[in-house]
Amino acid sequence: MDATADAPRAYVVMGVAGSGKTTVAALLAGRLGASFAEGDDFHSPENVAAMAAGRPLQDADRWPWLRSVRDWLAGELAAGRSAVVPCSALRRGYRELLAEAGPAGAVRFVHLTGSTELLRARIQGRAGHFMKPEMLDGQLATLEPLGADEPGFAVDVAPGADQVVDDILRRLAG
Repeated sequence: MDATADAPRAYVVMGVAGSGKTTVAALLAGRLGASFAEGDDFHSPENVAAMAAGRPLQDADRWPWLRSVRDWLAGELAAGRSAVVPCSALRRGYRELLAEAGPAGAVRFVHLTGSTELLRARIQGRAGHFMKPEMLDGQLATLEPLGADEPGFAVDVAPGADQVVDDILRRLAG
């Protein structure tokens, strides 16, 4: 079953660290009047500690986190609410799991992209975040960009968050 235009939708704002997932997702949720949850909040304390120590997560660490994000999205859709969550969703298999939150077409992915230099500079400029700049290379190596058959699109983050959200909304409407 395909989601209709007036059915609630879930939007996963995805990408590597430094792409602005949280900022863009929060702005997008506000503009859409959708529910918002911070994807990082679904990580276990053990995952956060590992990343803070500079240890990349393994799939065994990621699956419970992804299932929690999926379950939140499913709850919002079941309640008739559209929802937006920032979540790296670096691999196609992770996105397939997240897409289980609703019927076909209900979950869309917005892949935020940018140059490695821009992403690294953004990470280095953050204070108090568990993601370390040296972990960016691992995320870029892990990243499987959206396939042509996946529900979503890529957006360059260089113009800044407000313009990125404007671009996303134009694409969602088109």
